[in-house]
Amino acid sequence: MPNGVAKRDLPQKICPVCERPFAWRKKWARDWENVIYCSDKCRSAFPAGTPGKA
Repeated sequence: MPNGVAKRDLPQKICPVCERPFAWRKKWARDWENVIYCSDKCRSAFPAGTPGKA
């Protein structure tokens, strides 16, 4: 990645369901502020508006 940013320097968030860190992805570039979950599996684990571990 000579012209980009090193993976270790990308912004990260913590998934409220699995509590694991996940890093910024190019497909999330326009919507990073609204990304909450790390995957579709975690997104479907809780109904909308109720993030958190059971």
